[in-house]
Amino acid sequence: MSEQAVENTVLDRFECRACGYVYEPEKGDDKHDIAAGTPFAELPVNWRCPVCTAKKVAFTNIGPAGTASGFKENLGYGLGVNKLTPGQKNILIFGALALAFLFFISLYGLQ
Repeated sequence: MSEQAVENTVLDRFECRACGYVYEPEKGDDKHDIAAGTPFAELPVNWRCPVCTAKKVAFTNIGPAGTASGFKENLGYGLGVNKLTPGQKNILIFGALALAFLFFISLYGLQ
């Protein structure tokens, strides 16, 4: 494994499949006194999910924060929407809703 690949996995977030809790290495885990900057791989063997007490094996790598959501092999499909981050998708969805509302309200200006 290359040095860049190892560095990237250090910043990866891990999500609990049981409850949806996301362990973020940048924040650590205050409940179990895990310092900020501790990668998931360096957590103690007996570390448990702070929400539902699931074991480490119940966590799935979801990649670093701010990346496109979904499976990497599916990012090339669709109209380019698959490559958007969750924040960009929210802006697209709620922006379109706001624009539709404005168009609807503008109909009252017609006579």
